Amino acid sequence: MIELQHCAVSLAPGFTFGPVNASLSEGRHLAITGKNGSGKSALAAILAGEGEVVSGERRLTCKTGWVSTAQQQALIAQEKKKDDADILDVIPVPSTAREVILRQINMADCGEAFALLTNGLRMTHFLDNAFLGLSTGETRKVLLVRTLLASPDVLVLDEPMDGLDTASCEFLQQHLQSIQHRCTIVMALNRLSEIPPFVRQLWLMQQGQLSWQSDGSGVEQSDLAHLKQLLHMENTSLTLPEKDETRYSPQMAEGDNVLVKLVNGKVSYDNRIIFSGLNWQINRGEHWQVTGPNGSGKTCLLNMITGDDPDCYTNELTVFGYKRGSGESIWDIKQHIGLVSNSFHLQYRVNCSVLHVVLSGFYDSIGLYEQPDIRQKQLAREWLALAGMAHRANEPFQSLSFGDQRLLLILRAMVKHPTLLILDEPCNGLDEINRLKVLALLGIIAAGKESTLLYVNHHSEDKINGVELVLAMGRHNQEAQA
Repeated sequence: MIELQHCAVSLAPGFTFGPVNASLSEGRHLAITGKNGSGKSALAAILAGEGEVVSGERRLTCKTGWVSTAQQQALIAQEKKKDDADILDVIPVPSTAREVILRQINMADCGEAFALLTNGLRMTHFLDNAFLGLSTGETRKVLLVRTLLASPDVLVLDEPMDGLDTASCEFLQQHLQSIQHRCTIVMALNRLSEIPPFVRQLWLMQQGQLSWQSDGSGVEQSDLAHLKQLLHMENTSLTLPEKDETRYSPQMAEGDNVLVKLVNGKVSYDNRIIFSGLNWQINRGEHWQVTGPNGSGKTCLLNMITGDDPDCYTNELTVFGYKRGSGESIWDIKQHIGLVSNSFHLQYRVNCSVLHVVLSGFYDSIGLYEQPDIRQKQLAREWLALAGMAHRANEPFQSLSFGDQRLLLILRAMVKHPTLLILDEPCNGLDEINRLKVLALLGIIAAGKESTLLYVNHHSEDKINGVELVLAMGRHNQEAQA
């Protein structure tokens, strides 16, 4: 169905991947794995038919469908163009999720499949909402359904579970199992636990090369053991770098242990209640995990705390001793916070060096616009060494893989030893090795009691030692528990 012979493909200006030799036969469902930056996402894109062949040959005798973070971002950017009133001569009408899914698809031919997918992925309550108002997980669901309804011969999925809640992940796994006889499935995965049972072959990418592949007859336990041996490294004891003497999160008054307090919290969007009746308090040294399905308000709740959601002013919310709306500045709040989230990752588009990204954490800036001193540079290099990235200090941030960018932004959030470290699905996009590093590092921070952790996560396997309190967000109600 797909054959690559010494094939090199230009995927973006200045970025050519290959040459690579590989072939995919009908029914030989495939999982591609490897470290961040190894090239698994690039190879998946090439198998999907993306990019321009600059040398060698790529033969595709099939219809392909492709789901990836890059495609998700492109779809969002396409919809945002419709809102640019300076260019358009008419008042723009935002597309709904339903319209984006059904664009170029005949509903009469796929009504039953549409209902099956949207019900299974728990999408019915937001199908008629504006696409640009959806959460990251919800937009991923829109892209998945749109691609599945197109009935490709080869379905290429790059990290399809990222951003999906547990129930949606289970449905997607079951649905892929049900369609395995109708199409050939290719999955680029960081998590070996997400490899479905019907996968017939495994490919390992290392430094842009297809370095190992199974025989294609089926996945044996010995194959998985070999991959784990290659992808996992022994977890060593980690010690945090010290604070900078001049740039660190300020301490709250002695005896003031309440960091965040929300009384009878309520948020609604497009006449839809996201959550209501939420009473919640974060005390110093209490580490919280926030769970719940897509659209339950997890990210909205975090944005209220950081001051990036206007609902922080319509609710009775106190953050670091400031009652929101009482004359405090946004920087009075943000100076106490370290933040890692999907949306912040998308905002960090400045192409400064790896070292400068970490240094920008001292100044709460996107990019570096002040001159750091020798001590700050030393500490930033210590953080890079902790993550095994010291040798990449001078590389451009935008040249890194998605996972390496995420790891670097986590270091940036940690560098000032924040009073509250907010982590909105920090492990999205990270391979096995980097996930273990990040989780171990966050466990040390939790044990140190200096920074309080607020952690949003869908994967039960990504547990942080020391995070014992849970806020379970539902569609209209919430429950806090130890």
